[in-house]
Amino acid sequence: MQPLELEIKELIISSLSLEDIGPDDIDAKAPLFGDGLGLDSIDALELGLALQKRYGVTLSADSQETRQHFASVDALASFVAAQRN
Repeated sequence: MQPLELEIKELIISSLSLEDIGPDDIDAKAPLFGDGLGLDSIDALELGLALQKRYGVTLSADSQETRQHFASVDALASFVAAQRN
């Protein structure tokens, strides 16, 4: 597991208060919404704020790109890494 992926998994768990889940329980390639981790739109807002605070990334609430970034932990890690450069 890459360090950034692990950080994002831990951020998801802490910012959404997912007490019964550990980083190893989250598949980096699984969808975050729907059948995957089962997050909803409120979770997306909270996670977006947490990502902005932690990494200083800017997310547009309604853009198709943002939906792609939130597809999985892998996608979020790629987005954050790209924003850092």
